[in-house]
Amino acid sequence: MDNMIMMLEAYSNNLEELVANRTEELAQEKLKTDRLLYQMLPPLAAEQLKRGEHVVPETFSEVSIFFSDIVGFTSLSGASSPLQVIDLLNDLYTTFDEIIGRHDVYKVETIGDAYMVSSGIPRRNGKRHSGEIANMALDLLSAVTSFRIRHMPEAKLQLRIGLHTGHCAAGVVGLTMPRYCLFGDTVNMASRMESTGKGLHIHVSNDFADAVKDLNWGFLLLERGVIEVKGKGLQKTYWLIGKEGYTSKLPQEMQRLVLKYIFTLLLE
Repeated sequence: MDNMIMMLEAYSNNLEELVANRTEELAQEKLKTDRLLYQMLPPLAAEQLKRGEHVVPETFSEVSIFFSDIVGFTSLSGASSPLQVIDLLNDLYTTFDEIIGRHDVYKVETIGDAYMVSSGIPRRNGKRHSGEIANMALDLLSAVTSFRIRHMPEAKLQLRIGLHTGHCAAGVVGLTMPRYCLFGDTVNMASRMESTGKGLHIHVSNDFADAVKDLNWGFLLLERGVIEVKGKGLQKTYWLIGKEGYTSKLPQEMQRLVLKYIFTLLLE
């Protein structure tokens, strides 16, 4: 009888240890799942969906939006194998993701070589959104100067960036693969700033320029002039060319714009 009791106690202890180990493993797997979910959706929206709740769309009166793509990406892809293209984008976006983690911004999505980031949405940050996006844009452009394509080490990526500030709406769309999406003319205008820009330049709207000037963080802007913007008519736009005290290396194209900016100041 004593032996049987001892065997039952040992079994009970082993069972408790097994349950504890399985519970810990389950908690770790849940943590991994939550971490992945929070990378796909804003944490607040993710928690609402986990509870089976409807995510109510929101409007934001002040946000800044970043768009970028790679000039000549179609030709680059045509000269590369599918695996090489995947490696290129993975290397580039891993670099970008590390940089945006230093700023108060949210990566909305990537589609092919297109990269979209917002600030002031989904987390409101007062007037800081334009400065956060501008700092990030300079850091990304700086990173491109030293980025190397594994299978084309001599090639130089021509990153083209567009920025705009305005109001926006956002919400979660879809059930099977829910996505956090931004809506409104601000998104369209930011996309237009990118598509009408130039490689290795940061093209910004007049509204964005006004926002960073009001912020007074020392950003340098050079007026591009009035250009035709599809669906928006004639618009005055600017190049964001740097920031006072910014020490990271920027492309030569940007350095030439800085010299032009200095020359313009001397003439005034």
